[in-house]
Amino acid sequence: MKILLVDDHAVVRQGYASLLRALLPDVQLREACDGEQALQRVQEEIPNLVIMDIGLPGISGLETTRRLRQRLPQLRILFFSMHDELPLVRQALDAGAIGYLTKNSSPEVLVEAVKRTAAGHAYIEQPLATQLACNPTSADGLDPRLRELTQREFEIFVMLARGLPPRQIAEKLCISAKTLSNYQTLVKNKLQISSQAELVHLAIDSGVVRVGLESA
Repeated sequence: MKILLVDDHAVVRQGYASLLRALLPDVQLREACDGEQALQRVQEEIPNLVIMDIGLPGISGLETTRRLRQRLPQLRILFFSMHDELPLVRQALDAGAIGYLTKNSSPEVLVEAVKRTAAGHAYIEQPLATQLACNPTSADGLDPRLRELTQREFEIFVMLARGLPPRQIAEKLCISAKTLSNYQTLVKNKLQISSQAELVHLAIDSGVVRVGLESA
């Protein structure tokens, strides 16, 4: 089984790579630290499965997934993220992912998810699957303004709502402060809001962030 593991934190990436090698003896692992490298790795050799993080520098995991699936519609992508908010899970699935798993999962759950998704079966971590089943209309209830955002704009919206400083956002996305400022203006215009407080309230009301769990 050939797996591409995409995560921008080297220690985290190598830790999960070691875990998968130990629990899946037949696995052949390659690694990528960002979206651009992931696109290059897949072009060089198509894996059976891509394990993708959401928060990547440069091209986000969501946008990388969209581009990979455009090129290779049959490519299987499993999201492995620290985020468990339903709107983000839905964004990942809409981008073309076959599964979604949080980094709070046990090694056994990770291995089960890898086996199932690599075989072409959808896999969503049980608590998230239950939430999605219990909230079948939550996507329809999402504020329609958010649907107008591109993947990159949505990612910036989420980071702003979580209270990340603009400089940190720009560094994480590998864009200039001016480019980020332009994005901020565009996002606020599309959302028809004028302040950070309005942005945060919209994110909370839409379930994109949860009170008490995000950065102040």
